[in-house]
Amino acid sequence: MTSRPDTPQPSAVVIGGGLAGITTALRLAEAGQRVTLVETRPRLGGLAFSFKRGELTVDNGQHVFLRCCTAYRGLIDRLGATGRTSLQPRLDVPVLAVTPAGRRVLGNLSRAELPVPLHLTASLAKYPHLGPLDRLRVVRAALALQRLDLADPALDEISFAEWLRRHGQTPATLAALWDLVGVATLNATAEQTSLALAAMVFKTGLLSDPGASDIGWARRPLGELHHDAALAELERAGVRVLLRAKAVELKPGDGQHAVRLEGDELLTADTVVLAGAQEAAAALLPAGAVPQPIGELGHAPILNVHVVYDRQLLRRPFFAALDSPVQWVFDRTTHSGLSTEGAQYLALSQSAVQSEIDLPVAELRARYLPELERLLPAARGAEVLDFFVTRERTATFAPAPGTAELRPGARTGVPGLLLAGSWTATGWPATMESAVRSGHAAADAALAGARLPIDRGDGRWPR
Repeated sequence: MTSRPDTPQPSAVVIGGGLAGITTALRLAEAGQRVTLVETRPRLGGLAFSFKRGELTVDNGQHVFLRCCTAYRGLIDRLGATGRTSLQPRLDVPVLAVTPAGRRVLGNLSRAELPVPLHLTASLAKYPHLGPLDRLRVVRAALALQRLDLADPALDEISFAEWLRRHGQTPATLAALWDLVGVATLNATAEQTSLALAAMVFKTGLLSDPGASDIGWARRPLGELHHDAALAELERAGVRVLLRAKAVELKPGDGQHAVRLEGDELLTADTVVLAGAQEAAAALLPAGAVPQPIGELGHAPILNVHVVYDRQLLRRPFFAALDSPVQWVFDRTTHSGLSTEGAQYLALSQSAVQSEIDLPVAELRARYLPELERLLPAARGAEVLDFFVTRERTATFAPAPGTAELRPGARTGVPGLLLAGSWTATGWPATMESAVRSGHAAADAALAGARLPIDRGDGRWPR
């Protein structure tokens, strides 16, 4: 829609070109606003991006989504990039462990076409990494999780591990199931995680709809989706995109706000949306604009280990490992454009690795290559063509108990000044889904403040 010709066209400045900023800018432009998107980096996509390393196109980390991530999937559809992603027709997670005697044990977490929670019971009954009694314990805890009210603020007062222990869970069930899933989705162990966020993840992903947990991933480099496709759609929608542009000062005004960029360019707008990282937002926010200082939200890192072998070792898209420093391993060969004949590029996604994030590459190499040889025996005779790491020291906020009250909503105490980002109060952990949802929340608030219809666009934005 467009604004009426007899009224001034509303204007907005969106600071931050990650998924939250892209979503906000597109929504506001579709509603007829004049939008400028400001991004410090030379590319869009925030912390889900690609870069070149020789012939390889490398994603900074392995980002996945679930079928229940309707907001992120809606954004990808809006960008015309759904065909560049894959989504499992049915959840299937290979889980590999190696016994002290060297025997490889492969199990699968998968679902059947049955109602919740029966859709997971057949897989759990055959899951070799848990004994019969522990499988029953998992079922009982899952049923108890289903009964939790996600709106209950008391859930944010205790850790997920404490709740699991109260419901009969053992160290074996934590390692083989709850932390296997939780560390990857929450970037924290059960001990470090608020029950509120953990319950949200498990109830929504595993216990809401049989297909909710089916796993999706990009088949092409993230830069093609989150930069190339996004930039094309933003420009098509009339958004002015400023890359390599840093906002250094925000001056709230009565009806019009001013944003000064490095180099002294001044932008004025009815609405300003701070859609970058929490530190960037905190640096620009006026005093008292939010009830709690944003800086009190902690951080959790993610480490990605990238290994190129001279031969194929893995014939699956990915697997998870137990009883190993290795967490998840993904095949990135085709995705990266690797052209060396017969070679394979594997990426290890390592979450909640506070003790490893700053280790030298040589130490990480000595830690992970022997583990890959233990998990994948064919690696013992393979040549390592390349080994490198990518580190995101502030990848997500730390989802500890008490986090909920530290996450601000879209609206601030300053009219026309809004917040977006995966760290805001979306109810989700710091994921791509949370980022896109926050962009929708900021756009809704901006359109409501401008008294414009809250238009969902052309129907390709599921919520």
